[in-house]
Amino acid sequence: MKNLIDIKSLKTVEIEKIITIAQKFEHALESGVVESRVRGKNLAFLFNETSTRTRFSFEMACHNLGVRIFNFHAGSSSLEKGETLVDTVENLWAIGINGVILRHRDPDIIINTERDLKTKIPFINAGNGSMAHPTQALLDYYTMKKHLGTVEGKNIVIIGDILHSRVAKSNIELLSRFDANIICCAPEYFRDSKIKGVIWSDNLKECLKNADVTMCLRIQEERIEENIPFEKYIKSFQVNESNINKKSLLMHPGPTNRDIEVSSKLLDGEQGQTILEQAKNGVFVRMAVLDLLLGGTK
Repeated sequence: MKNLIDIKSLKTVEIEKIITIAQKFEHALESGVVESRVRGKNLAFLFNETSTRTRFSFEMACHNLGVRIFNFHAGSSSLEKGETLVDTVENLWAIGINGVILRHRDPDIIINTERDLKTKIPFINAGNGSMAHPTQALLDYYTMKKHLGTVEGKNIVIIGDILHSRVAKSNIELLSRFDANIICCAPEYFRDSKIKGVIWSDNLKECLKNADVTMCLRIQEERIEENIPFEKYIKSFQVNESNINKKSLLMHPGPTNRDIEVSSKLLDGEQGQTILEQAKNGVFVRMAVLDLLLGGTK
């Protein structure tokens, strides 16, 4: 494992290894004793897109492991003077940076940059365009395994804007690997015909009836209003206390738009607490990723 660019590039055994190491870190944090083999490493944060959960989660993971953080601001860097990202990263490596976490709107920037680098600096994708968000999918899988034991044969319902969601695509790639039944509940204009191996539906009530996991996605108002009135979408696709399976695991990658994707009553109730647990689990999973990428082969 040299980089974490997307789920597709991960071997199944590597996914399971990340989960196992994340479990060890969770138990270590509970006991208050964390052994780190990456203490003193230097990590550059290149976030060209806004982020709260992902950024803070990575920062917390770094602090827990004793990894030093160096924040990169594109607007005040040599990129503004015409330097390529490849040359910038080569120079960061020369200075002593051991790895790069990159979040960017351009879906191809990580692949293109990593391909042209002469150095062996590890890259971690913290979200690129609408293509991939691997650590989110990994923490979602970790959360599901804690509650369900396995996702094999489980009904995972993903609701909302599948077309533009890197979270949905990464989750579908990962969960398919472990033989989950994936149902994508979305209106026609939010479907992605390139995604195979899933069941498509626009009947929310039927989808939720036997759902083991109910995963909602954030909806952007401007994308809705291009197609139908916002209120009509809410009426057809909002998850609330009247339609959710009471035994289903409620999940959301955040940020959550209250009373749009999910009702406030459901978010504030017992089922809504899993969404906070996802954020908590993200720290353990990202600690595991940093351990594997920055810790060498020892």
